Amino acid sequence: MIPAPFDYLPAESAAHAVELLARHGDDAKLLAGGHSLLPMMKLRLAAPALLIDVGSLAELAGVRADGGELVIGAATCHADLAADELTRADAPLLAHAAAQVGDPQIRHRGTIGGSLAHADPAADLPMALVALGGSVEVLGPGGSRRETADDFFTGFFETSLEPDELLTAVRVPRNPGAGWGYQKFVRRANDWAIVAAAATGGRIALANMGPVPLRAHAAERALAAGANAAQAAALAADGTSPGEDMHADRGYRQHLARVLTRRALVQQD
Repeated sequence: MIPAPFDYLPAESAAHAVELLARHGDDAKLLAGGHSLLPMMKLRLAAPALLIDVGSLAELAGVRADGGELVIGAATCHADLAADELTRADAPLLAHAAAQVGDPQIRHRGTIGGSLAHADPAADLPMALVALGGSVEVLGPGGSRRETADDFFTGFFETSLEPDELLTAVRVPRNPGAGWGYQKFVRRANDWAIVAAAATGGRIALANMGPVPLRAHAAERALAAGANAAQAAALAADGTSPGEDMHADRGYRQHLARVLTRRALVQQD
């Protein structure tokens, strides 16, 4: 499988990348690790005329503390995030989620920003960000803005990013010592989740239960009212309408959501 012809430009800075996006419009796509975009290009599901490489920009990589939050550069690869001591201490659910992505080759090239911008509802990192109550920083021609994870994912493989905007950083609350649970059901190792659940701090997020990573609001309300893990988890699939495919029908995915949520809640205690 060979992609359609395209031009390539390395961005000199985040601002330069935004300038190139504005100049070339819908003909341009951003490239970091490439593990989401390049397979789509090989299948001719995407055919950008220009790739703007932001993967080597130091300003978009690394993890730092900023008050009560961790700030993770969008070009930070999954392997670095999984191994980062600050993330492991202050947001261990996020470090664990990064370690679940694909195989070692993918984790050493794929980036957190690329995963979030790709917005696959079965992916690990979008669900983790929703569970943690995190947010993203976005740079565009009009300057920077910040958006919560709950609002960032808008549809199947869709986000609130405009065509001339660049996701520059991810922010998650620092919460050392907080309990967390993460459960993922797959057919084979390294597969996308058939269903996954993450729980921490009274928030529960589900992967592959709809077009975006979903909050299990009914289960969260039950927990807040004093329900135990089993009682709350019984409500995890309420209001969901997951898709059906060769791996699972709607009823089976809803069953998995309840089982995995219970396990995640038990795990975090």
